[in-house]
Amino acid sequence: MAQPKEDIGTRKDLCLYRIQTARDNLKAAKILLAAEEYKSANNRSYYAIFQAVNAVHGLNGDSFKRHKDAIGNFNKNYVKTGIFSREIGRKIGEAEEIRHASDYDDFYIASREESERQIEVADEFIELVEKYCEERMRAEAVENKE
Repeated sequence: MAQPKEDIGTRKDLCLYRIQTARDNLKAAKILLAAEEYKSANNRSYYAIFQAVNAVHGLNGDSFKRHKDAIGNFNKNYVKTGIFSREIGRKIGEAEEIRHASDYDDFYIASREESERQIEVADEFIELVEKYCEERMRAEAVENKE
């Protein structure tokens, strides 16, 4: 049975938890890069991005079971509306493709340079998400005081 939302924390809590999970995945990607485990670094970089996408969704209390749905909804509601740039939307799509190749293509060879780029994209995106979420939470706090 589903629990009422108030029993599982606030939307702010959900957002902050997902941002921390994104940061943890980014940290793991950097460790894997240093260990020259490029495919795994690509995987963790993508999941850092994916959790950051989910942090944005968390502000609305949204959750998606499928990556396709989470990314698609993000593109529709945040990239196409100009909240996040089309460039970052494109980078997210590329990160997803690289993660898929790294995880599922038998003969895919991931390079250090590629993994470094993936980590840079994840870091950039997490920073953008943190800024956006902080601004939204601040605005909502002001609204609730009025």
